[in-house]
Amino acid sequence: RPVVVLLMADPAPVVLYSFYRSSCAYRVRIALALKAILCTMKIVNIDKGEQKSDEYLKVNPSGLVPSLVTPDGEVLTQSLAILDYLEVAYPQSTRLWPQDPVLRVRAVTIAIIIIADTQPLQNLSCINYASELVGRDVTQDWSTHFIQRGLAAVEELLSSDDKYCVGNDITVADVCLVPQVYNAINRIGMDVEKMFPKVYRIYTELRRHPAFVAAAPESQPDWPSAEEA
Repeated sequence: RPVVVLLMADPAPVVLYSFYRSSCAYRVRIALALKAILCTMKIVNIDKGEQKSDEYLKVNPSGLVPSLVTPDGEVLTQSLAILDYLEVAYPQSTRLWPQDPVLRVRAVTIAIIIIADTQPLQNLSCINYASELVGRDVTQDWSTHFIQRGLAAVEELLSSDDKYCVGNDITVADVCLVPQVYNAINRIGMDVEKMFPKVYRIYTELRRHPAFVAAAPESQPDWPSAEEA
């Protein structure tokens, strides 16, 4: 089973509570890898309901991942807030927020389309409730609808002349894009290449980047083995 050397250190001053399949935790892992910040990773197995355990609720009362514990012992939650903290606390490393004010807004706009308008609607709590209301499993239809809507909006904002989402440098937009596209392809089976070619081009480029490789679900210590899958 692969071990993420870049992300794993024991002990390390930063602690990340993560789950391999969580796209929110995936974003934070990408940022940590891009900024080369060593962390101690603690696994919260969502499939087993560990996010609702008394032990974890003491860390994060909302019962969600990720949570990040700073070197000063402060517990931070919500992935975008954590990304913002990493940007401010580690300014000497790779910058994820463009310095140009217009490019900065463009990057944050794409990030928010994904993390506010698209991904939350795919949470199990939303899907399960929708399924209960209509009396059948709506996972595929529900997820497909909202992912297509979100990626269509992102596709319109991308330029074919740019290497990444905003210009030729990796930004917070790219950090948020990759986990969403990963889920669209691997969990929903969406043909992103055909439907959203600019999104797919950027996604495939980023997936080859060492930091994105290190942060990927299949690189995590809790990725299921062949026997567990």
